[in-house]
Amino acid sequence: MAEAEESPGEQETSPSKPLFAGLSDISISQDIPIEGEITIPVSARAHERNSSTLNESVRHTIMRDLKAVGKKFMHVLYPRKSNALLRDWDLWGPLILCVTLALMLQKNSMDGEKDGGPQFAEVFVVVWFGAVTITLNSKLLGGNISFFQSLCVLGYCILPLTVAMLICRLLLLAGQGPVNFMIRLFVVLVMFSWSVIASTAFLADSQPPNRKALAVYPVFLFYFVISWMILTFTP
Repeated sequence: MAEAEESPGEQETSPSKPLFAGLSDISISQDIPIEGEITIPVSARAHERNSSTLNESVRHTIMRDLKAVGKKFMHVLYPRKSNALLRDWDLWGPLILCVTLALMLQKNSMDGEKDGGPQFAEVFVVVWFGAVTITLNSKLLGGNISFFQSLCVLGYCILPLTVAMLICRLLLLAGQGPVNFMIRLFVVLVMFSWSVIASTAFLADSQPPNRKALAVYPVFLFYFVISWMILTFTP
């Protein structure tokens, strides 16, 4: 018994075995397969091929983008609460509308020194500088919308005013007069209201509830300036 028992000092000085000493004796059996193959389901491969745009033709890409722009135009013509313009934003539609509106507002001058350039540049400055200012105001008010999403919405909502400009140009072909002016005023007011309602339908939910009025007021001024340019246009 005396020999079996060890003193506490001898137990403390005895070397301890490593914690993972026995793992070196473990080997993987030959009959356990350790090889495998990572496979992708057929449906996932088909979805990847369909969503890829690297192998599609140029014609298919252009048609796809034009269809996307047309769908956004329909969302503006029939305004409703939707995140389509915010989710799939682009600047092709705003650029097309801005160029079209600037070309229709450009005056024809008989003087060679005044070729209508300032009018064309004026529309670009008003549209893009105004849209950037409204976007920065929205961000400062705590809006949860990105910079380009706001530019996309504000640019696409110029569509009713572009239609108003086209109607006013056609009415001016019949001559100027009080009746003609009243008709153009009615058309511009309707399209101005349409643009404001459409833009607020997309942007209102992105603002804090107690600051929506501060965010909508610059939008009102933005479309009012464009409407005033359309109404006061004379060829």
